[in-house]
Amino acid sequence: MNIKKAAQATDLPPKTIRYYEEIGLVAPARSANGYRDYCEADLHRLRFIQRARSLGFSIQQCRSLLSLYDDEHRASADVKALALEKVGEIDRKIEELRSLRATLSTLVAHCHGDDRPDCPIIEDLAGA
Repeated sequence: MNIKKAAQATDLPPKTIRYYEEIGLVAPARSANGYRDYCEADLHRLRFIQRARSLGFSIQQCRSLLSLYDDEHRASADVKALALEKVGEIDRKIEELRSLRATLSTLVAHCHGDDRPDCPIIEDLAGA
């Protein structure tokens, strides 16, 4: 099938599919006229990548996951290790966001929010 149909089947934009091909995550066959020709296996890989990306895995991590997926002799421990690494990254981001929220909440609480020009939020952003 052509890229338009592959895009419809996977809910991915054609531009994203082309990018995944460009970086070697998917390699569709080419028809005689040079057009991409996606098969069910290609669609499955695209859906796999899409799901992994939706869970926050980077392109490089997706590459590793695809490599493990393709390896029939993989150890599930290797897959679990990648997933645990991602969980750790998510936990660190959550903590960072909590800290940012606390800082901003404190600044908001100290701002009068009236017609006066002095504002702790602006002062903090300016490094004053």
